[in-house]
Amino acid sequence: MDTYKRLPLAIQRGKGCWVWDTKGKRYLDAVAGIATCSLGHSNNALRRSLTAQLNQIQHVSNLYEIPEQEQLARWLVDHSCADKAFFCNSGAEANEAAIKLARKYAHCERRINRPVILTAKASFHGRTLAAVSATGQPNYHKNFEPLVEGFKFFSYNNYQSFITSFEQAEINGPSVCAVLIEPLQGEGGIHPGEVIFFQKLKEKCVKEKILLIFDEVQTGMGRTGNWWGYENLGIEPDAFSIAKGLGGGHAIGALMVKNHAALFEPGDHASTFGGNPFACKAAYTVATEIERRNLLPQVKQRGSYLKDELKKLVNRFPKQLKEVRGLGLIQGLVIRDDAALTAPAFIHLALKERLLVLAAGPKVIRIVPPLIINNNEINYILAKLEAALNNCS
Repeated sequence: MDTYKRLPLAIQRGKGCWVWDTKGKRYLDAVAGIATCSLGHSNNALRRSLTAQLNQIQHVSNLYEIPEQEQLARWLVDHSCADKAFFCNSGAEANEAAIKLARKYAHCERRINRPVILTAKASFHGRTLAAVSATGQPNYHKNFEPLVEGFKFFSYNNYQSFITSFEQAEINGPSVCAVLIEPLQGEGGIHPGEVIFFQKLKEKCVKEKILLIFDEVQTGMGRTGNWWGYENLGIEPDAFSIAKGLGGGHAIGALMVKNHAALFEPGDHASTFGGNPFACKAAYTVATEIERRNLLPQVKQRGSYLKDELKKLVNRFPKQLKEVRGLGLIQGLVIRDDAALTAPAFIHLALKERLLVLAAGPKVIRIVPPLIINNNEINYILAKLEAALNNCS
């Protein structure tokens, strides 16, 4: 079906941070499957481990014990604040699980009959009906009404707006059961969370017995330079969703939960393919390779270098560019509101320069390369961005 505005590029193969089209032309991939290919393309460790897994077994039902799933769950628990994991296939599914968990918490722990989940304006939580209902961007809602009820919105990084939304929801008695929020807004324009806001939010959630759930689909698995986005904020959520970079390009998601919120029982939730041996082996390989190669300090260093150089680019093109926002290797180059240039138009200009980038809204160019990128490849990105900007000028 006609659901994608595809670029005129057919990618045939890839290696590391580079891809080649069917005509043999090479491009630097600063999209990485939308912040997904953590180890780049055709990674040797992934190829070896997944070949071995295919030679062993690729799928069994969750009716049985799955050693690969248990191995991955243990790694995730050991490297996060969570105690339990539920595995699924995507970020949207992980957020669906979070929404169901929040509602069960409301009914069973808080005795709330019509629970409300507060989410942020300009947020993005996925394309399924409940996840899109939780998304604070009306353009994603159009023509899909009636939406799933039970969501109210507040302005990101604005504590007074959050309190107003909370109070409005509570007029007829307790109803707010959870807050679902990104530690850094991705699709909404690359807005990092502010520490003071999130610390106040955490305090309020604890006081009111509200579950704090982070959407870590884009920020998790080292994208910001820490394993998890919440580590940049100095607080811990009660639960968080992950996907994208977890599988390094293979379909897997998870909802990670602390013990006090791990309320699912047999029959509450399930997934046919969730946590299958092949996907779990992919995710475990990605995780252990990031550890083995000590990539997190590299993500911080190279993310800082990229951001500093992008700021210089803003200074050289003041009529087109406004600022740079981001953490680690998720950076947003913000186009001025009064500039005729848009992010979707710039993507085509960059493509002509053999550089793949993507948008985060109409005025933000998103740069999310593989975590293995080196400084020479970052310099290539910067040179091609400058060339594209010169062409648009």
